[in-house]
Amino acid sequence: MDTPLPPLPVLHLDDALAVIDKPAGLMVHDSALARGETDFAADRLREQFARPIFLVHRLDRATSGCLLLAFDRDTASMLGKVLMSHEVEKEYWAVCRGWPEASFTIDHALDGGPGKPVKKPALTQFQRLATCELALPSAGFETSRYAWLSAQPKTGRFRQIRRHLKHVSHHLIGDTSHGDGRHNRSFRMLGIHRMLLHARRLAFTHPHSGARVEVHAAPDAEFAKALALFDATTEAGLR
Repeated sequence: MDTPLPPLPVLHLDDALAVIDKPAGLMVHDSALARGETDFAADRLREQFARPIFLVHRLDRATSGCLLLAFDRDTASMLGKVLMSHEVEKEYWAVCRGWPEASFTIDHALDGGPGKPVKKPALTQFQRLATCELALPSAGFETSRYAWLSAQPKTGRFRQIRRHLKHVSHHLIGDTSHGDGRHNRSFRMLGIHRMLLHARRLAFTHPHSGARVEVHAAPDAEFAKALALFDATTEAGLR
């Protein structure tokens, strides 16, 4: 007999919508990228809430954190319009190679992924929260530099944060598609095997009540292990 899967952590719940803390490694829904996967967050959530669910946005399989869903089509449509109007505040934590500027914006058009070659505007704002330098040789240097970033995507393109960081050669650690294999291997040697991108914060106006909803998802143990490499006193402070 199969062991029941534990419920996904709920960060916010009301009659119309919910915000879930999706674990890294779990696909949100079935797609061409599933490659034989049978475990999906959407299926788990339908069973967990015992009602239909409508995903309002997506997270990559390797990304953890805040996932927004609605319990009816009208709420999903209203939230979708809020997302399109850029009124939803989304903040991600990321760890990248190198030391980028303290604050920077990447305005670089991206295509829609496999089978969607048309490029559309894509904008991400970044703030550097902390830096570290580790005794890990790379590219002829005796040490390697890394940065802990806060990222706010202002558009919702396919793998936007990951591809934007690659565009400026500050590759996301643990990203096997757009990252730097040398630095990924270094972190695996430290016991950190996941992609270091986490949907940390989500804030929006509730489409029915007008109340402000703001949730924070704590990083998992492996992500926290990566953050422990940085000085506890960050440049921008934790929120």
